Amino acid sequence: MRQLEVERKYDVEPDFVLPDLSSAPGAASLDEPVEHELDATYYDTDELHLSRHRVTLRRRAGGHDAGWHLKRPAGAGGAPEHHGARTELRAPLDEGDGAERAEPPASFAEELRALTRGHPLRPVAGIRTRRLERVLRSGSGDALAEVCDDHVTAHTYGDAVTAREWREVEVELVEGPPGLLDATERLLLDAGARPAAYGSKLARTLDLRPSRTPEAARSGRGSGSDEERAWSAVATYIADQRDAIITLDPGVRRGDPEAVHQMRVACRRLRSTLRTFRPFLDRARTDPLGVELRWLAGDLGLLRDSQVQAEGLRAAIAAEPTELVIGPVERRISDHFAAEAEQARGRVAAALDSPRYATLLDNLDALVEATAGQEAGAAGLRRRARKALRRVDRRLDHAAALSTRPRATPSVTPPLPGVVRDRSAALHEARKAAKRARYAAEALTAVGGKDARRLVRALKRLQKVLGAHQDSVVARQTLRDVGVRAHLDQENAFTYGLLHAREQAAAERVLEDLPAVERAIRRRKARRWLG
Repeated sequence: MRQLEVERKYDVEPDFVLPDLSSAPGAASLDEPVEHELDATYYDTDELHLSRHRVTLRRRAGGHDAGWHLKRPAGAGGAPEHHGARTELRAPLDEGDGAERAEPPASFAEELRALTRGHPLRPVAGIRTRRLERVLRSGSGDALAEVCDDHVTAHTYGDAVTAREWREVEVELVEGPPGLLDATERLLLDAGARPAAYGSKLARTLDLRPSRTPEAARSGRGSGSDEERAWSAVATYIADQRDAIITLDPGVRRGDPEAVHQMRVACRRLRSTLRTFRPFLDRARTDPLGVELRWLAGDLGLLRDSQVQAEGLRAAIAAEPTELVIGPVERRISDHFAAEAEQARGRVAAALDSPRYATLLDNLDALVEATAGQEAGAAGLRRRARKALRRVDRRLDHAAALSTRPRATPSVTPPLPGVVRDRSAALHEARKAAKRARYAAEALTAVGGKDARRLVRALKRLQKVLGAHQDSVVARQTLRDVGVRAHLDQENAFTYGLLHAREQAAAERVLEDLPAVERAIRRRKARRWLG
């Protein structure tokens, strides 16, 4: 069972008195406490791969949710009010061996492969909690939140055993609105509570204190100069993409199309960021990483593109009147992409199971650690983003110039690097430049604020227009190839030619939006923050 956990933790003194949280807006009563004795064993690798990524795996007895629990950050892209939320995957106790050395469920091990990377899991800490649990309710009796007053005793396992005791309060949403956490927080802080110094009980037991909260880093808040905050935004963006790759790994292994797409995007964002800001990075580290990210994104792209193209062409066939679909067109298209997808799935599976992938993840961890302590001037970072944007301008201008010349046969890629004589290929190059500029602007939104976000939106619209055009170019090539094979097999190829013509017309229509989106990215409002 998988669920979203939205909670906040607070450090409190031993004599802390819980305030009346029923005075929070929307709340009406706080139940009498129910006491639970919880006994948990936490698992990790010797290198603490899970804990360092804010992931916890435990086997807990006692309470109403006894069992195996796997908690990890909910991931980027969630609703703003859910920043700091975690997803929790649960399994019953009987999936283990019932002892301190119980093996985690196989389903959990699969979820954690991008973190364990072949290293075995072992018990790293034992935590006993005396919990006083109260339910905060609305006037109609609905459970808004659970309030847990925890008295904790913890110890580590291994050669150097340490022991700790502390008290903390947790407030976890049940059916209450996100704003309820802000209201209860004000009451708790006024009563003497403090935001927890650690993200979890395990982090406190192992003394893995975060140097900065992810929320503060993303918003650009925190101590230090403007220059330090500017680089912090880029460093956080790099860490976010690393985290996305790891978080999406289980979904990609299961074949989830959206996970495949998002992991590919994370690879591209990361590779693009390393290229854009490379003067500020150790190229001996980042250049080889760029090669590896291109390899992984390439394998993911083969699978993703096959899925998207198959869906698009099947929809186009279904939209045609029956009398215009002559021969086994849908079957041929489906067979063509089924073979591609099967081969692509094999490549992705082999990539994720390879030592090369594990090494890539290790190197990404090292990169994140190295960039976290760097500094770079905000002006220099803006200059690099401005350079990326000017590349978009040049490539759009080049594509516009080509539109006045006689058309060559559309090609997906230019024949030689830097030599683009065909408008479709030029537009594809402009699209790639737009992605790079967009990712640079995304990385600096904490610096550029509203204007940077405006530029990101404009570049995203440009990508969408040029992406739709490029999809048509690729679809036409596929229709030609499959149509030729059908003709050679003595089938009527009329429908392939018809679909080819419709794709050509669709490509021309989508470019009617290009002037407007070009104007949006060239506006001074979208660029003034770059200097």
